[in-house]
Amino acid sequence: MLLPLRNSYITCSLLLLLAVPAFLSCNNHSNGQSTGNLTDTLPPQPVDVTLPGTFSEPGKLKFDSSAIHGFFVQFPRLREFEGQVVRFYSNRQFAYAWYDRQGLIEQAYNLYNKIENIGDEGTATTLLYEPELRHLVDSDTAEVSKQKPNLQLELMLTAQYFFYARHIWSGLGEKAMRETKWDLPRKKLSYSAFLDSLLEAPKGQFMQTEPVYHQYAKLKEHLKRYRQIEAAGGYPKIVADKKSYRLGDSSPVIGVIRKRLELSRDLPANNNSHLFDETLEAAVKQFQHRYGMKEDGVVGAGVLAEMNQPIEKRIRQLIVNMERCRWLPVTLNRDYFVVNVPEFRFHAYENDSLAWSMKVVVGKVIHETAIFNGMMKYVVFAPYWNVPPGIMRNEVLPAIRRNPNYLARNHMEWNGKMIRQKPGPWNALGKVKFLFPNSHNIYLHDTPAKNLFDQDQRAFSHGCIRVEQPQRLAEYVLRHQPEWTDARIDSAMKGTKELYVTIKQPIPVLIAYFTAWVDKDGLLNFRKDLYKRDERLAEMIFESTKR
Repeated sequence: MLLPLRNSYITCSLLLLLAVPAFLSCNNHSNGQSTGNLTDTLPPQPVDVTLPGTFSEPGKLKFDSSAIHGFFVQFPRLREFEGQVVRFYSNRQFAYAWYDRQGLIEQAYNLYNKIENIGDEGTATTLLYEPELRHLVDSDTAEVSKQKPNLQLELMLTAQYFFYARHIWSGLGEKAMRETKWDLPRKKLSYSAFLDSLLEAPKGQFMQTEPVYHQYAKLKEHLKRYRQIEAAGGYPKIVADKKSYRLGDSSPVIGVIRKRLELSRDLPANNNSHLFDETLEAAVKQFQHRYGMKEDGVVGAGVLAEMNQPIEKRIRQLIVNMERCRWLPVTLNRDYFVVNVPEFRFHAYENDSLAWSMKVVVGKVIHETAIFNGMMKYVVFAPYWNVPPGIMRNEVLPAIRRNPNYLARNHMEWNGKMIRQKPGPWNALGKVKFLFPNSHNIYLHDTPAKNLFDQDQRAFSHGCIRVEQPQRLAEYVLRHQPEWTDARIDSAMKGTKELYVTIKQPIPVLIAYFTAWVDKDGLLNFRKDLYKRDERLAEMIFESTKR
């Protein structure tokens, strides 16, 4: 699933504290970067960044500030970045950034190469004024002996940097986040300050680490490979001549399966055999692992369906998840939890390293688990289950009318005008729940329905998140509170009286939605788009380039 948010040039706060009272029922009903506009605002607002080293000292080569406006008159499609360019050079006393007394500096060529290859970045963005930029660079290179700065090239490079940052590092704005129900804090950083720092980077390290969530670079590499497969004709179509294929079977279709797994790098070497041998079985198991399927090594209907998905679909899947990486803050240097909904898994991280994981059950399609963040503050042992209004209205009250003994039979009772279920092994929340107060009324909890964790697709809840190992999670979140021994936790979970415990060191919780990622073993994973959010985001990515 999601790999740790590792250290990079920028340290951003990932999770915001939510000051919302705890809800006890599981009822699913740079300064202004949230708009996606990178234009700096006056006066400057606080930005959650820490940049490395010292900012570049203004050089001795300076230019007339009035030239900036003239540049944007000449190149009006870049005018939205004029404010940022003015601010950047004002802070440098209008000294050249891309030139020294020997001519164009190495970082200028690094930036040029980066923006020239903008097509590799998983967007449909077309570089503005590409012929003009190329001509300026070529002309400057040809006249390098003159060692006279070309102000037009200087300003073009800076404007193109902000264009690149806008489309590649920031991505779509809040509209895309809202329409795809992504309610996570957006990255906040100053690209002007970052540029100043980049100019001080040692030679050969310019833009080696970019201000995006590190999964972005991993997905980008796979996107390049998948586009090569697409250009070569894509994946072969597998037309089955039987229901399934397993170890020991022989069929010409198995040869096609081998070719498919060779292209996806699940099969290290293809001997073109029509025999289903142990090497092929291992390749099938890896494919199943990467797609979150039961790893039995059998190519049945489900595996065939995934193998026959067109390469174009996987490319779009990579692109939309790269876009989600643009929105996220870069790092979080503390312990935190991640639940990736399409993966049906919970992950605990310590100092950006994965500590452990477990299965979870998430909301049904009609009761989607919200994508948001919070701070885990409480553990509740032997909890009551406060029946949500919707469940009470649609399920419990009709059951009471049919059977007056329904409440007693299900260990329920009236609590004012609401109904709750008493603590015990029958309780819908199991023996413990974990609260991170939020407006979505969502939390983590135990469940008596343990059999659901045996399913590959675990979308069964009304929105809350059921955890496979509740006692382990309780021991983990209370590990810094020595009075809560394992034995005491076990006793509290088996109790019949509800008990709230405050977590002394609240833990950030991130509920995320990634349908493609690279795991700790370097394997590219795909999952089904559970809540049908990928296609709408893909449409917005490509629509954005038409305006």
